[in-house]
Amino acid sequence: MLAFFLERISEIALAVRSGWFADGRFLGKVLDEWISDTQEFIRLKLPHLVIAAAIGFALYRVLSVITSRMIRIAESHAVAHGRIAQVRTMAGVIRATGVTIIAAIVTMQFLAAIGVNLAPLLASAGVAGVAIGLAAQNIVRDMLNGIMILLEDQFNVGDTIRIAGVSGVVESMTLRKTTLRDGDGTLYVIPNSQITTVANMSADYSVATINISVDFSANPDKVTELLKSIAMDVRNSEDFKDVFIADPQVLGVDAVKGSELIFPVVFKTRATQQYAPVREFKRRVRLALEENHMLPGDPYRVYTGSAETAQRRSGASGAPEPPKPDPTTIKPQESNPFSGE
Repeated sequence: MLAFFLERISEIALAVRSGWFADGRFLGKVLDEWISDTQEFIRLKLPHLVIAAAIGFALYRVLSVITSRMIRIAESHAVAHGRIAQVRTMAGVIRATGVTIIAAIVTMQFLAAIGVNLAPLLASAGVAGVAIGLAAQNIVRDMLNGIMILLEDQFNVGDTIRIAGVSGVVESMTLRKTTLRDGDGTLYVIPNSQITTVANMSADYSVATINISVDFSANPDKVTELLKSIAMDVRNSEDFKDVFIADPQVLGVDAVKGSELIFPVVFKTRATQQYAPVREFKRRVRLALEENHMLPGDPYRVYTGSAETAQRRSGASGAPEPPKPDPTTIKPQESNPFSGE
């Protein structure tokens, strides 16, 4: 079979060398030069190209193994999902950059081997690079800022953050942009160059301050003890005992506004898990105020004095003691006490 194949090639070569391609003719000389150039290419340049391609392929395989191992190590150590996403992003960037560099070097080697003058090409590429750099400064700035965000671990995928005047949960992040989803489902795409300040609400823990407003007629000490009891009940309940990282704090009377007293209550919980215990605390406060005959605060309600003051006045005048009113049954003010309307 091989002998037959070589015989056919010899017949084709003899046929080509006759007529227009005979020795001494113009096309024959051209054919001789082509054969000489092909022999020189196969003898000198082809091994160089094969070696360059083999080195490029080997570097590509090494790069793929390194980036894949980065991801496997991150997943095997059971780190946070956001951190795994960051490692995948960094691995993808490293791989894409490395492949681009390897492909550029191998391509230049092939162009040089086939006789292309690379000096004008490199000069043109330099001018084009400067022009593209000037026109795409924001893209370069986005990528540099994205690299710093990843390296400094400013936030992760899944964190609740506030950046560039908007807040939401980080859905994805790349070197150029960060994607947020807020509470009503709106999707925000923020270029990384616009991220100058990051408010990460998912870092370590969350603190919630609930301002409980009670009417001025209530005893502040009794209200403080009541709020402490309710807060500790929420803290020790089965649903929220694993959420808190510290006991709630009732700070006492923080402000007096008209006929209301403000009692701040501070909850310190795990990151972004403060909402459910806060809602439960407010529900229990509402029921406890009604059970203890206390009014919620109202800055427009007119305070006319406590029952103890009325008792002292009646004792001094000898008049019979009036019945103690229930503050929860007091009707709202129907007229303006200042204008009488």
